[in-house]
Amino acid sequence: MRVCFAAPQVVCTIQGGLRTQIEQTALHLRAQGVEVDFFDQWTQFDRARYDLFHLFRASTALFELASYLSNLGMPYVVSPVLYTRHSFGFVRAALHIEQSVRRVYGGFMSEWGMSRTICSQAQAVLPNTTHEADFFVQGMGIPREKVAVVPNGVDARFAEADPDFFVRTYGLKDFVLYVGNIGAERKNALGFIRAMRSIDHPAVLIGPIYDNAYARRCLEEAKAARHIRIIGSVPNNSPLLASAYAACSVFALPSYFETPGIAALEAGLAGARVVITQHGGTVDYFAALARYVDPTSTEDIAQAIRGALQEQPSDALREHIRTQFLWQSVAARTAEQYEQWMSRYNIQTA
Repeated sequence: MRVCFAAPQVVCTIQGGLRTQIEQTALHLRAQGVEVDFFDQWTQFDRARYDLFHLFRASTALFELASYLSNLGMPYVVSPVLYTRHSFGFVRAALHIEQSVRRVYGGFMSEWGMSRTICSQAQAVLPNTTHEADFFVQGMGIPREKVAVVPNGVDARFAEADPDFFVRTYGLKDFVLYVGNIGAERKNALGFIRAMRSIDHPAVLIGPIYDNAYARRCLEEAKAARHIRIIGSVPNNSPLLASAYAACSVFALPSYFETPGIAALEAGLAGARVVITQHGGTVDYFAALARYVDPTSTEDIAQAIRGALQEQPSDALREHIRTQFLWQSVAARTAEQYEQWMSRYNIQTA
């Protein structure tokens, strides 16, 4: 089976969860015998080379490509990576109004409209959480039989992470750790910093620092607290990042939503206690083994972190993640979906 992966071009400039998802899925699919290429817009496209495409993100950035593939008769599946805090009813109503406007005036399509079109044309829609699946079925009207949850995953190497490298490098251990973009408001680094300013315990932030007003507020408020340290960007494959997960006692990611926050899976597999947002399908991954917070409440974040710091160490979360969410098993489920949908649509492999 030959599959071509495509994603928004910005994925090459951001070291984030989507890029990790794409790279790790490709790596482990190849290990299971699936041939995977990454779409190259500068190379002449050969329709006969691939059995199907896998699009990562149902967004405006991939709308034209999805439309082209559909018109060409090239089958594709999509991991939509899409979340909204709006009710499903609100989304349905908004899309109905949009359809009515487009019938009269034409030439208008919202981002939700483009997302629905991408998913409607796909052979399969592979959301990362049950909430995301319900959103597409109940909010966007995608047939339930086209939708199958394929979770995000985590690299097994984090289970063997050694804290000593980070401890030797920075002289810190048993701290509270945040890993995420510093400057992307959705990640709520400022909420984390403000919560930690009320807790007399060392904290570390790791992640790319944007050149924007939000990032500058984060830097200013962290600088005012001697026990908060911002390290900056560390590559996902760096031993230093794995060591940081193992060296911390609590990992906190109070984002406005996560699906599920791959960094939190990595930290949990390394043995950290996890504090994470209640929004975005995180319960699918962490069940009753994490503390969930309201990202709009600094006090709620602080209270959850204090509670996690007082917990006794346990291997329950580590084992839960190890048995359910390693990339090997995620890739196997992805390959199963490829085969199922190719069989259903009578697609012959090259």
